Amino acid sequence: MTSATPDSAAEILSNLNINACDWPPNLPKNLHILSPDQIELAKMLLEIGQSHLFQHWAEPGVEDDQKKAFFAQVAKLNSSYPGGLASYIKTARQLLADSKAGKNPYDGFAPSVPAGEVLSFGDDNFIKFEETGVKEAQNAAFVLVAGGLGERLGYNGIKVALPAETTTGTCFLQLYIESILALQEASRRLTQGTCQKEIPFVIMTSDDTHTRMLDLLESNSYFGMKPTQVKLLKQEKVACLDDNDARLALDPHNKYKIQTKPHGHGDVHSLLYSSGLLNTWHAAGLRWVLFFQDTNGLLFKAIPASLGVSATKQYHVNSLAVQRKAKEAIGGITRLTHSDGRSMVINVEYNQLDPLLRATGHPDGDVNCETGYSPFPGNINQLILELGPYIEELSKTGGAIKEFVNPKYKDASKTSFKSSTRLECMMQDYPKTLPPSARVGFTVMDAWLAYAPVKNNPEDAAKVPKGNPYHSATSGEMAIYRANSLILEKAGIQVENPVQQVFNGQEVEVWPRVSWKPKWGLTFSEIKRKVSGNCSISQRSTLALKGCDIFLEDLSLDGALIINSVDEAEVKVGGSIQNKGWLLESIDYKATAIPEEMRTRGFKINKTEQLEKTYSEPGQFVVRP
Repeated sequence: MTSATPDSAAEILSNLNINACDWPPNLPKNLHILSPDQIELAKMLLEIGQSHLFQHWAEPGVEDDQKKAFFAQVAKLNSSYPGGLASYIKTARQLLADSKAGKNPYDGFAPSVPAGEVLSFGDDNFIKFEETGVKEAQNAAFVLVAGGLGERLGYNGIKVALPAETTTGTCFLQLYIESILALQEASRRLTQGTCQKEIPFVIMTSDDTHTRMLDLLESNSYFGMKPTQVKLLKQEKVACLDDNDARLALDPHNKYKIQTKPHGHGDVHSLLYSSGLLNTWHAAGLRWVLFFQDTNGLLFKAIPASLGVSATKQYHVNSLAVQRKAKEAIGGITRLTHSDGRSMVINVEYNQLDPLLRATGHPDGDVNCETGYSPFPGNINQLILELGPYIEELSKTGGAIKEFVNPKYKDASKTSFKSSTRLECMMQDYPKTLPPSARVGFTVMDAWLAYAPVKNNPEDAAKVPKGNPYHSATSGEMAIYRANSLILEKAGIQVENPVQQVFNGQEVEVWPRVSWKPKWGLTFSEIKRKVSGNCSISQRSTLALKGCDIFLEDLSLDGALIINSVDEAEVKVGGSIQNKGWLLESIDYKATAIPEEMRTRGFKINKTEQLEKTYSEPGQFVVRP
């Protein structure tokens, strides 16, 4: 577009019904370098009380490129937020005023325990829901929110590039993709589908992770998934706020740049809405959208049964949850009913749930019930939404999620901030805008099966009070071995008890290092079918099953056993297998010569001796010593 000339600047101001005296002194002088669109943006900024942004602009001819870059940033911030910057500032002023006044967002609401399904791993009910979920999987799309780096973990890469466990070295992203592909194939088999439906997989990235995510996918041939199945959606940051008047914060090192920070994973809803993907999926007959976060290596063990619950109960929203102890530092799924009749089922943060209960006629607050757990299940930020009602809701909201603000005040007067703040939103707050008629429920799983997030670095994890979860790379890996060992035990294998060991200052249970590809054991009934006779695994053993049709028959394992096989190979493994095995060796997380992904967990695997068999051709094979 043509820029304004010096002679036309006064005419433009006149046409816009603006008195030049109302504008910061140097802005009218610079109009001739701006396009009409940029002048409109300037007018909008002034109308929403942001004149300070132009107070220190240079004379025309000085730093003109930086002035244009400023408007390019403003245009991006304006277009990437539902309703634009004017809406962002309006919301911010209201939330900042509420924060300063100490307003309780739950005033007038009374909490109660919502309706949901509590599952017990391996019983008939669980198996029934798993089978239903696998059938439904071909009608689902998966969405991973992965906008964060691994710095908090003591890792410089993107979090999904970290190994979920180091026995096979499978990273989180590979585990997720292979799990989706296993669901895709199992769903086709169960429904006797003639055509192969491809399950869509969306990854929400950020400026920090987008390029590295693409590199990880491309350098690993998308871990076996077709590139056309995967779609990356990049979230933008939002403007920072300097004070209670929601004045936009300038970068202290650049007067032509607005400070920005991440808006939170709630952006995934507006990104999906604006991308058009939801309507594409709906037209293709899809029914479910599953949302999950980036470093929970157990999650897909819970997905089939949870999806089965959604389909059976016809939930519009199904929050995956685990049993939580009262006052445990994990949010609780809660029904909130307002005195005016409104109600919603949402996550209430643990530090808000206890005082809310006390203030509404429950003098003991958040306490354990007869089960030994709080009746309010623990939210793990994994959601299953029914696609039709989801599209209907987003068509009203544009994907905007109820926001919050968390300013760090300098003092009790709450008049100024220690540093700039911003509005934030969370994926799990989607139900806040739903009508009372929406069917919102939850599915509770055993924590050992469904929840072992990796989010703390070794130093922070070592400070966690004894008995509380570490949520570190160390505990996350050990949780995978524990879950796999317990599943095999439930399937009839005698698994030796774990031993206690300390790595990176964290005392953990060390079970046999058991791992398998998702296609080997996607559901419990499938695993039971592949185990027979009198099998046993010693505590010091390592078992890695990297194939589909591997059957354990009267196997006694005391050492390391690795089986690699193509899909068309059927392998029967049995007899007594004994060798020196693979040993866990402690390492110091401060030893910089050792790779970060090992240091973060405090041990490395010393591969002393193993029996490893590889079957790269179709056929039937037997492994017996």
